[in-house]
Amino acid sequence: MDDGILTDTESPSSRDGGDSRKGSYITVRPGVRARLAQTFRARMTFFFALTAAMTAIVLSLVLAYTWERQFQSYTRQNMERLAQSTADVLATQYRRQGGWTRNVLTYATSASSASTDVAVQVIDVNGEVVYDDTWALSRREGYAGTVPQPNVPSESIVEAQVVTSENEIVGTVRLWAFGSDALLTKSDAAFRENSYGAIFGAAVVAVAMASGIGYFASRALSKPIKVITSTAAQIRSGDLTARTGLRGDDEIGQLGETFDSMATTLEHDIKIEHRLTSDVAHELRTPLMAMLVTVEAMQDGVLPADDEHLETVASETRRLSRMVDAMLHLSRIENGKGSLKTERTDMIYLVRSLVSSQHQLFHERGLHLRFIDETGRSDLYAEVNSDLIQEAIVNLMSNAMRYTPEGGWVLVRIAYDRPDVLISVQDTGIGIAQEDISRVFSRFWRSDASRERVRGGLGVGLAITKEIVDQHNGTITVESELGKGTTFTLRLPRDRSRKTISQAIQDV
Repeated sequence: MDDGILTDTESPSSRDGGDSRKGSYITVRPGVRARLAQTFRARMTFFFALTAAMTAIVLSLVLAYTWERQFQSYTRQNMERLAQSTADVLATQYRRQGGWTRNVLTYATSASSASTDVAVQVIDVNGEVVYDDTWALSRREGYAGTVPQPNVPSESIVEAQVVTSENEIVGTVRLWAFGSDALLTKSDAAFRENSYGAIFGAAVVAVAMASGIGYFASRALSKPIKVITSTAAQIRSGDLTARTGLRGDDEIGQLGETFDSMATTLEHDIKIEHRLTSDVAHELRTPLMAMLVTVEAMQDGVLPADDEHLETVASETRRLSRMVDAMLHLSRIENGKGSLKTERTDMIYLVRSLVSSQHQLFHERGLHLRFIDETGRSDLYAEVNSDLIQEAIVNLMSNAMRYTPEGGWVLVRIAYDRPDVLISVQDTGIGIAQEDISRVFSRFWRSDASRERVRGGLGVGLAITKEIVDQHNGTITVESELGKGTTFTLRLPRDRSRKTISQAIQDV
């Protein structure tokens, strides 16, 4: 069965001109999930590649602005050193020869011999060119006459003065590079081009590597997401036992654990809902059938419509009303978990007062009720909601009164175990079978349903009591033996924010 997607943008009614706010259900083709995963991978791969490309572009721009300037400065310094060294050699030879002789000018070739891309001119103090190695170049290329001054910008020419040992300036050496405005020789230009080529190649490799990393990273990220999606689809299809099984300290692991926890809670709530529906239907059926049979019998004339039979209908109606009220009360308590208001309460005073107020009622039933303080203290404070705690204790006392025969005892004790307050209600009643103890806190459960109905029990009181104790982060235990009696014990932390020892063990 294909999964579906709910949408509020397309529906038959909206296409037909109806209410556009209505939703519709569109089934998803089997290949959609695969395309979604591929789209995610493509996006991740593209973003990784784009990041690498942007990094390479930024690096190239930075190099073009800083490295290029440094490289040009480096080549100018080399040219200046070459011009100065040539000028020094010519100055020495000029002093020895006494002028610009042919032998002196031959030493000017030392500059051009360093690189075939460097042009050299020697100019005397009168401004006349006495040497220019471009003459030889012009003759090699078929030109005649004197080669004019170089047609290059002045900032692309390097000059050095020829100064003798007597500090006499006898000329100037001028250098520039053939075919370049930046004093770059062919080897320098080749080095620069190779450098930029290496940067471009590194950028290509970086983009390729980033694409590969993005692809595998997206696969690693999309795999748990696909697991969660698949599990969600299973739950949506009715398989409430499906779980992702994802664990870990990272965000994906925490998402998986949270999802599984949510699924467990959902499964639990749905089971409770189903059980509650069944229980309520079962509990409502008996009084409804009793009323229906009585009313139909009176309508058919089988039974007279007298006060006795009308009282039967009224009694069952009141029973239904009490049952509905109890269920609403339990629902309100369950829905108020996050907003429980507590205050610092003297538990000894609370329990003693409660027992005192119930004493006359127990006495009328022929039962003995006694309060026992085992704390050895004058007061014992705890952070509780006093109204709810009183309700929980009254439920236990009422339960004890209902199942304790005349002449029996009901003992209400209070004690403390360092951080916890212990309140127990012990009776000498009929007791609970061992196999039934684990179900005493279930809604509408009864060990003897017919007898409890006669005694007026609804089967909800203990469920309410357990919910109240749970809200206080406490625990409730029950010990019972058939024919001898039952003991319920509430263990409440004096500080509600702290869990009891039993709860901590259960969590582990």
